[in-house]
Formats: sequence, structure tokens, C-alpha cells
Amino acid sequence: MAVTSAPPPPPELEVVNRHRNVVVAGHTGNLALVEAHMADHAPIVREAALSALQRLGACTVDHIISAMSDPAPRVRSRAGELAVQVANSSPAALLGDHDAAVVEVACFACGEMQWPSGTAPTEQLSQIATTHDDALCRESAAAALGAIGDPKGLEAVLVACNDRVTVRRRATLALAAFDDPRADIALQRALNDKDWQVRQAAEDLLEVGRVLDAPPDPDAYAD
Repeated sequence: MAVTSAPPPPPELEVVNRHRNVVVAGHTGNLALVEAHMADHAPIVREAALSALQRLGACTVDHIISAMSDPAPRVRSRAGELAVQVANSSPAALLGDHDAAVVEVACFACGEMQWPSGTAPTEQLSQIATTHDDALCRESAAAALGAIGDPKGLEAVLVACNDRVTVRRRATLALAAFDDPRADIALQRALNDKDWQVRQAAEDLLEVGRVLDAPPDPDAYAD
């Protein structure tokens, strides 16, 4: 019989109250209360304080950098998410985190960033997409490579197209970002994938490509 771990105990009442107070402060403009809880001993409160700080428009790159070094994965993950919204911040620093849940969030956040030319962490994402032990991380990295669209990421996406089904689905969709014959070949191959969602994604993308490549129909513009 499989042994299941017991659910975590509920937070102590004082922690619940502090968490609630910080969340409310973020909605009511009580910056002093939020700042007073940035170093709270409870991770759930520190995470809420960081979010409240961003809501109040007071979150800086220094806050993000500090939170990325927090001992609690949930705080580091939240820092990665917020890095997309805070000037001069980057979630890429968390791509090498030892916690898979943090890496997954960091990959997603990297896909949400607007990277200046040549600055995207394509190499790191490619390594995660092809070698990370956690399938969710590989899936998230493949999706991020598609969102970024750096041609140097195509090779990793092609590898991910041969991964487990959840990764293949994301990787197949990511192929849409690449104008490369290898991407077209991979889409054609995906039409015969054993998973119907992979097949459907490939069919949809190929259909879009056919429409875009088709010559204009003069009758469509006739009076």
C-alpha cells in the first residue's frame, strides 16, 4: 500500500492574522505595515508582503533580488513572477534554483519577459527543456523558448518534441515561433503522434501556415 504524507498543519492563528493584515495593507495603501513584515518569520507572510509591495508600486529590483535569495521556495517563486513587472529585474537568476517548483515558475516568467535582442537566457532554458529531471520544468522551458522565439532555442524544442506527452504538447505549440524547415518537419511528424492534443496542435499550426503562405485571392477583394 502506498504511503501518503500527511497534509501540512494549518498555520498558527498569529500567522494567519499577520498574513491577512499584510494583504489588506496592500489594498489600503498601508506601506509602513507592509514593509514591517518583509522579514516576517513566516514564508506565507513574506510572500504576501512582497506582493503587497508590488501592488503599492513600491517594489524595487533590490526587493526582488533579496526575495530571490529567500530560504522559502514560495517566496523565491513569487519573486520570479514579479520580476516580469519590476524594472531592471529578471527571473533568469532562478533558472538554476535547486527547487523544481521555483525553476518551473522562473521558466514561465522568462517566457513573459520582453528581452532585448541577444539577452534572453536561451541556453539555460534549452538545458532545462532537454535535461531537467522534472517534467514540469522541461515543459515550462519548452514553452518559454517558443514564447521568446530565439532561433538558437529550436534545437531544444525539437528534442522536447520527443519527450513525454505533456512536454510534447508544449513543444509542438512552441514550434510556431520558428521559421525553419526543421520545425515544419517536426510538425508533420507530430500529425502521427499517439496523443490527440499533439496531433491537433500540429494540424492547427500547419493549417495556419498554409493560409499565410497561400497567394491572395483576387475575388476576395472584388466589389
